[in-house]
Amino acid sequence: MLTNVLADFYERDIRKLIEEVNLFQNEENLWKTEGSVKNPSGNLALHIIGNISHFIGAILAGTGYVRDRDSEFARKGVPKKDLVAGLEGLIPMVRKTIVAVDLDGEYPIIFDGAKRSNGYLLAYLLTHLNYHLGQVNYLRRILE
Repeated sequence: MLTNVLADFYERDIRKLIEEVNLFQNEENLWKTEGSVKNPSGNLALHIIGNISHFIGAILAGTGYVRDRDSEFARKGVPKKDLVAGLEGLIPMVRKTIVAVDLDGEYPIIFDGAKRSNGYLLAYLLTHLNYHLGQVNYLRRILE
């Protein structure tokens, strides 16, 4: 049951991030920051795609995804439709993986300096997603 709840929360928040990306009326603003903000919304979307594709996709689901974390923050000008497609592609993979995982099982790699459970990691990644979702929301409202 808890796995279904987690899968629902991931889907909800990924869909909210898709909505935020789509709400940018000026696509160039996806690649801008304001004040002391360091990461544009487009890079935060790429980071979420890479983060989830790595920690859930490659590690738990065995998708073969190879992460290039540096490019998540260095790439610019990725079309909005490509960001949305990348986020949408996460939803079925995340749902399928989470509902099949043993939450009490040991996560296959050391995370944050220690052995962790799958449940710990999935909860951590969900809060990470939500943190960046809030950043994208505020930055969009500042820029537009």
